[in-house]
Amino acid sequence: MFRGIKSATAVVKRFGSSVQKVDYKLHTEDIPKNASIFSMIQPTGEFHLGNYLGATRVWKDLCTLKSSSQRLTFGVADLHAITIPKPNTTKFRKYRIEAIASILSVGVDPSKASVMYQSSIPQQTQLHWLLSTLASMGYLNRMTQWKSKSNIKDGSVDSDAIGKVRLGLFAYPVLQAADILTYKATHVPVGDDQTQHLELTRHLAEQFNHLYKKRVFPLPKTILAPTKKILSLSSPEKKMSKSDPNQDALIYLNDEPEIIAKKIKKAVTDSISDHFEYDPVNRPGVSNLINIISGIQRKSIGEVEKDIARFRNYSDFKGYVTENVVEELSGPRNMFKRFINEPEYLDSVIKKGSEEASEVAEKNIKEIMNIMGF
Repeated sequence: MFRGIKSATAVVKRFGSSVQKVDYKLHTEDIPKNASIFSMIQPTGEFHLGNYLGATRVWKDLCTLKSSSQRLTFGVADLHAITIPKPNTTKFRKYRIEAIASILSVGVDPSKASVMYQSSIPQQTQLHWLLSTLASMGYLNRMTQWKSKSNIKDGSVDSDAIGKVRLGLFAYPVLQAADILTYKATHVPVGDDQTQHLELTRHLAEQFNHLYKKRVFPLPKTILAPTKKILSLSSPEKKMSKSDPNQDALIYLNDEPEIIAKKIKKAVTDSISDHFEYDPVNRPGVSNLINIISGIQRKSIGEVEKDIARFRNYSDFKGYVTENVVEELSGPRNMFKRFINEPEYLDSVIKKGSEEASEVAEKNIKEIMNIMGF
């Protein structure tokens, strides 16, 4: 998605040039003129701080910098969501619409980006089947997310364990590949935990292109935000998650300032209170708070450490963290309240985005089917 970035935060390249880590602030020259950018997020309700800093804030940045020759498609991955069954359909519908409101609340502009539900674009599931005829069981078996969601430790997989895994969960990386390739996306901004799935996407695109001797699909680049994974406030050995039974462990974008202050005050740290530095091994709680400040301020960890060197107690340090989080989330919080109470507007955004995405998807799937002989 982006060319080399000239700054202290250098572009990190892994797997050749397929993965790039972008700077804390994007610039127009970082984005290729003909880029097709695609990303989705699962509907688990209101966004939390980890969703925002690790994924969706860059969507806003991309909207701000978008040129007329670029295409942005952002969606709610509701089909991916049901790989973990959702029998409470009322709650599921609520989460789906809250995800749309959350996408808009962080600053995604529907006049510049197509915003839609994954389930509204049948061409994505159609391509999912076509790509599944190329995906090997062995490759999918090496994926780590289905194992973690099935509580299976990597390296301890046996036939009984696999026998209990649902097909949708096991094979959903192929659907993710189809989501991306349906739009011939060239760049995909995701969190670090999705890099393995993007490798599968490139693998399937290469297989298809080689099999049919045509360059049908570009090989999409993985775009990683510079902010490290935001961790739980109560258990900094694991990532911030809505499924955490301790809701004080995460900060929602629509949390009121006093709630944010309470959660940060209770955040797990350590007994060293006269200085604060980034040391994720020995001081994971403090390091998590420093990482949050780094993400919000768009500064390097080193710069943040210099800024907080003046603090000599946790009251001042956590007060500083609170001040930054409250200020950053005030806009998204207010916009979410507005959008969630404007269902007709949300429906219009979804309708427009679905129509735009469907037009691209239908054109591409017809080409793909024709190449395959259908």
